[in-house]
Amino acid sequence: MSSNLRICHLTSVHLDGDIRIFHKMAKTMVNEFEVHIVVPNTKTRIQDGVNIHSFNAETQIRRKRMKYTVDKVLAAALTIRADIYQLHDPELLRIAPQLQKTGAKVIFDSHEDVPKQIMDKFWIPWLFRTIISHFYRWYEQRVTKKLNGIISVTPGICARFEQYHKKVALIRNFPLKSEFPIPDWSQKKGTHFCYIGGLYESRGIREVVLAMKDIDAVLHLAGTFDDPLLLSELQNSSSWNKVIYHGQVEREKIQQILSQCSVGIVTLHPTPSYKEAYPIKMFEYLAAGCSVLASDFTLYRNLLQDSPCASFVDPQDVDQIARELKIFTTQQHQNIELGRKARSLFEAHYNWEKEAQKLKEFYFSI
Repeated sequence: MSSNLRICHLTSVHLDGDIRIFHKMAKTMVNEFEVHIVVPNTKTRIQDGVNIHSFNAETQIRRKRMKYTVDKVLAAALTIRADIYQLHDPELLRIAPQLQKTGAKVIFDSHEDVPKQIMDKFWIPWLFRTIISHFYRWYEQRVTKKLNGIISVTPGICARFEQYHKKVALIRNFPLKSEFPIPDWSQKKGTHFCYIGGLYESRGIREVVLAMKDIDAVLHLAGTFDDPLLLSELQNSSSWNKVIYHGQVEREKIQQILSQCSVGIVTLHPTPSYKEAYPIKMFEYLAAGCSVLASDFTLYRNLLQDSPCASFVDPQDVDQIARELKIFTTQQHQNIELGRKARSLFEAHYNWEKEAQKLKEFYFSI
C-alpha cells in the first residue's frame, strides 16, 4: 500500500540508470511512494514504476554544468511539485532554497566526503587543495544546516553532518539481493582472482598486477585505466601474462566474471577519503561469494573481522600482496568455503534491502 508522498531525486551529474539512485533508492520505493527522477540526456518515460524526467544539457564541462545544467534541473523539478526533493550532487545545493520555497522538504544525499576527496586530487597544488577543501566545507555547512535532512553512506561522513544537523541518516550503498542471486558454487575457480572498478594508481592496481608475477593464478581486471602510461607500463611487465583484461564492461559481464572468481581484491591506497570509504566492490565481492583481499584499514577490519572470509595487507607492499595471493592458491577448496561465509555475511548484514527499510522510515520522519 503506497502513501501519497511524492519523492523526486535530482541529479546533474549521474547517468540514467545509476545504481544507487535508480535501482536502489527509486525502484525499491515505488510500492511505498510516487517516485520521480530528474536526470539529463536520456528519455522521459516511466520505467519499473519510476517517473523519469529528462532534458538535454552539458554534463562534461564543469563550468557550464554548474550553471546551465543545474538551472535546467531546477526548472524540471519545479514542474513535479514533489513533497520531498533529494539532491544527489553538491552543485545542486544552490537550488535548495528555491525548492523549499514551494513548501517541499529538501534533503541532501552526500555520496562522498567531498572535502577529503578534494585533498586527494594530487593534480591540484597542495595550497589550492587546502583552500578549496576548506571553502567547500564552509559552503556545504552553510547550506545543508538549513535543509530538512541529510543522508550519507559512511558513519564518518554522517558524523561530520551530525555536528550541526539533527536529522542525519546512514544509508549505506550495499548491493541488491535481486542483482546477486545465490552463486553456483560449482562454477567457482579457486585460482581465479578479480579486481572490479576504476583502475587507478591510487586504487592499488599497479601493486596487484606486479604481485601476480610468480603466482600460479589468473587475475581478471574489469574497468578503465585513467592513465594510459600506467596501462602501458603494466602491459609491458612480466606479470601481464597472468592478467585477463576485460576493459569497461556492462553489469551482466561483471556478474559473469564474479561468478567464476573465488577472491575479490580491494587494495586501495591509504588516502584520507579511501580510509573512511565503503568501497562498493568489497560488498559486491561478498554478495558474489568471493573471499576478500583488502587494504589493512581499521574500517575494513571492523566490517569484516567477524568473518574468516577476508585477509588484510599493506596495499603498497607488492611482496606482502604476493604472499597473500600465494596462500590463496594453496587452499583452493578452502577459498570456495570462505566464499560461502562471505555470502552469508552479505545476506545477514550488507545488503540493500536492510538499508531500504531505513530509507523509507527516514522519508516518513521528515
